Amino acid sequence: MGFLLRIAFWFSLVLLVLPFDAGVEGQPQERVGPIETFFAARDAIADLSGLCERKPEVCEVGRAAMNTVGVRAREAARIAYDVLDENFGQTDQAVMTGGIEKIIEEADKPEPPPSQP
Repeated sequence: MGFLLRIAFWFSLVLLVLPFDAGVEGQPQERVGPIETFFAARDAIADLSGLCERKPEVCEVGRAAMNTVGVRAREAARIAYDVLDENFGQTDQAVMTGGIEKIIEEADKPEPPPSQP
């Protein structure tokens, strides 16, 4: 989950840096440069880090929510693993050409008796 949040954060920074002309024609659009974006992101992170000091109950609810998401993600991964193992975890029943079973069969065959001259 943290990985997704980091990707969303960095992706939003990339989108802020890329030039877009999404304003209505004829109206000037306020532009934000990459440096202002960086400072705004830094201030937002600093503000979020102080959030737990200002409102500890918000952090407790956030921790509980993250725990719930983690449990659900773990359970979903287990279910996906079971489904994949059930569908793709079976070995082939036939001996493959050059497989180890063929080598074992050849090794277990009795040697023919030596021929008399």
